[in-house]
Amino acid sequence: MDAQTLLLLSFVLVLSIFVGFELISKVPSTLHTPLMSGSNAISGITLVGALVSTGLGGVTLGTVLGFVAIVFATINVVGGYFVTNRMLEMFKKKEDPK
Repeated sequence: MDAQTLLLLSFVLVLSIFVGFELISKVPSTLHTPLMSGSNAISGITLVGALVSTGLGGVTLGTVLGFVAIVFATINVVGGYFVTNRMLEMFKKKEDPK
């Protein structure tokens, strides 16, 4: 990979971080639960892609990066479901103690 490609990819990464932060910071709190569910679905797709990438074998770097992607996507999916569940608990009616 040449220096120009690496610079372009770094620029795209930094730009996506800033755009993502701006978008997430402007989302009202009532929309966080549906967005979290959507991001969990996307992370699930990422997890499947990482499993396929790791299972292909071949290049050692691809296998290592696939394994790292599996770890991070799994953390994201599991954490996202915990956060979604916790947010949904906030909307349930509390029972009156008798």
